[in-house]
Amino acid sequence: MTRTPLRPLARILQARARGENPDAIERENIRLRAEGQRDRARARAEGRLVILGLAFFCAFAVIGVRMGVLAAKDVEEPRIARAGAEIVALRSDIVDRNGRLLATNLVTRALYAHPRQMIDPARVAAELAAIFPDMKAEDLQRRFTDGRSFMWLRRKLSPEQVQAVHEIGDPGLLFGPREMRLYPNGRLAAHILGGASFGAEGVNAAEVIGVAGIEKGMDDRLRDPALAATPLALSIDLTVQAATTEILEAGMKLMNARAASAILMDARSGEVLTMVSLPDFDPNDRPPNPVTGEPGDSPLFNRAMQGVYELGSVFKILAAAQAMQLGLVTPDTMIDAASPLVWGRFRIKEFENKNYGTVSVSDMIVKSSNVGAAKLALMIGGERQQDFLRAMGFFEPTPLELVEAPKARPILPAKWSDIVTITSAFGHGFSASQMHLAAAYATIANGGVAIRPTLLKRDAIPEGTRILSPEVARAAVDMMRQVVLKGTASFAEVEGYQVAGKTGTADKPKKGGGYETDKVINTFASVFPSSDPRYVLLVTLDEPVDTAGTLPRRTAGWTSVPVAAEIVRRVAPLLGLRPIVEPLPELALTAAGN
Repeated sequence: MTRTPLRPLARILQARARGENPDAIERENIRLRAEGQRDRARARAEGRLVILGLAFFCAFAVIGVRMGVLAAKDVEEPRIARAGAEIVALRSDIVDRNGRLLATNLVTRALYAHPRQMIDPARVAAELAAIFPDMKAEDLQRRFTDGRSFMWLRRKLSPEQVQAVHEIGDPGLLFGPREMRLYPNGRLAAHILGGASFGAEGVNAAEVIGVAGIEKGMDDRLRDPALAATPLALSIDLTVQAATTEILEAGMKLMNARAASAILMDARSGEVLTMVSLPDFDPNDRPPNPVTGEPGDSPLFNRAMQGVYELGSVFKILAAAQAMQLGLVTPDTMIDAASPLVWGRFRIKEFENKNYGTVSVSDMIVKSSNVGAAKLALMIGGERQQDFLRAMGFFEPTPLELVEAPKARPILPAKWSDIVTITSAFGHGFSASQMHLAAAYATIANGGVAIRPTLLKRDAIPEGTRILSPEVARAAVDMMRQVVLKGTASFAEVEGYQVAGKTGTADKPKKGGGYETDKVINTFASVFPSSDPRYVLLVTLDEPVDTAGTLPRRTAGWTSVPVAAEIVRRVAPLLGLRPIVEPLPELALTAAGN
C-alpha cells in the first residue's frame, strides 16, 4: 500500500509561492487518509458479516435436514450400545373395548447382592429367609460366602418387601429399578392376556416381553415406542367377561364338570366380547408350563381356542343350511330318518335308540336326528361338504391374534370317505375348536357372510365372503329357534331375548381308540335375539353330569343349556339389549337327546 505524505514538498512550495497557508494541505490530507481508513474498515466488517451469515445459514440447514430425516424415519427402540447401557422397557397398556384397564406397567424394585460388601452374611441370609419363605438361609449363606461378587436375589418386590429388606441394613443388599407388568383384574381374561416376563435384564432396568396370549401375539405392537402412549384396545367387554366367568364357574361346579369354556361374539363384526376357559390362572403369578401329563390338564390350556374336540350335533344345522343353499331341501322337505341307517359295516343310530321315522328338515333339527343329518350329508356329497366346511374356516388354524392360535389346527381324517361325510354331519369324524364353531354360527346369524373372529376392537364391520343367502340363513335361525321352543334346548328359553340354538353331546374318544361310555363333551351353540340376530354364545362343559334327578344326566340339554341361559339372562342387559315381548306357546321342558 502506497502511503501519501501529509505535507508533500512540491505542494507546500507552490502554496507558499501563492501566499496560501501550507497547513491547509496537511489538514486535507489527514481528512482523506481518515476517510480511506474508514472505508476499508467498513468493507472488512461487511465481509465478516457475510461470512458469519453464511455460517449460520449452513448450520440451520444441516439442523433442518437432520430433523426432516428423523421425522420421516420409523421410530426404533434404542439398542444397547455397550455393556451396562440403559434398557428401555416401554410397553403399551391393554384396555377393553370401553377403555377399562386390563394390563399396565408398575414401577417396582429388584433385589441383588454384592456378597463381598456384606458385613454379616449369616445374619443377612437368615433375615432374607424370614422375608421370603421360598428362600433357604443355608443356601443363601453358602452362596454369599463362595467368592462370587454379584448375584440376583429377587426380580421384583412388593413395597412391603422393599421396606423389610431396607430394615436389614446391610450395604451388600442393593435395589435396582424395575417396570413390571400388572394385571389389576387378576384371573379375569387370563387366557386372553396370557402374561409377560423379563427379557434383556440389567441392574438398572429390564425389558418386559410377552410370554403367551395377546401379550406375545401382539408383542411388537405393545413394545413399539411410537405407540407406547396409545393403549391396545381389545374387543372384550370387561363387565360381560366378569359376569360370564362367574356364571360359567358356578355352572361347572353345579354340573360336576372337570372344565368349561364359553365364547360370546358379535356376529356382525366378528369381535369376541367374552372368551372364558376354566380352570384358569392369575397372569400376575403365571404358573410354569407343564412338562409332564396332558397339556389339556394345565390351567394354562385355553379350551375355547386350543381345545380341539368332536363337538357333536351342533354341526347338524350346518348340514341343513348347506342342503338348503344348494336347493336340495327346504325346512318343510320330508326326509326318511328311520333308524338305524346301515352303511357298510357301520350302523348310524339315534340317541337312546329312538326312531323318528319320516320328518321334515326342521323337525330333524328339533329332534336332533343323527340319521336325518346323515341323509342330508349323502345328498350333499363329500366333496361339496368339504368345500362348505372349508369356506366356513374349519380346515384352517383358529383365526385369532393369540400366539397359540396357529397351533390350534382342526384334526381332519386322512381320507374323506363316505362314512366321514355321514358322521361329519352330526359332529363326529373330525375335530375343531369352539372358536371355529362360533365363527360358523356367526355366519348364519349375520345373514350368511363369513367373518374373521378378532380380539381387537373394530371401528367398522369388515367385508366378508357370502356363504349363505339371507333367506337360507334366516331359515336356519328359525329352525334353531324351534329347538329352544320345543326341542332339546327348552331350558334355554330366556323371556324377552329369543334365544335360538342347537345342542351337541359328543362322547369323548379313548386314547387307544373307540369312545368313552360315560364321558362326554357338551356344547350349546346359540344366537340371540332370533328376530334380529346380533350375538353368538357357545358354552362347552367337559365331562358334566347332572345329579339332581334319580339318574345321572349327561346330555347338553340338561347341562350346558341351563348354564348358557343364565349367561344370556345376565349379560343381555349389559349388552344394551331391550327385552322383546312376543307371544309364546306353552313350553314343555323336555331336555332330551343331544
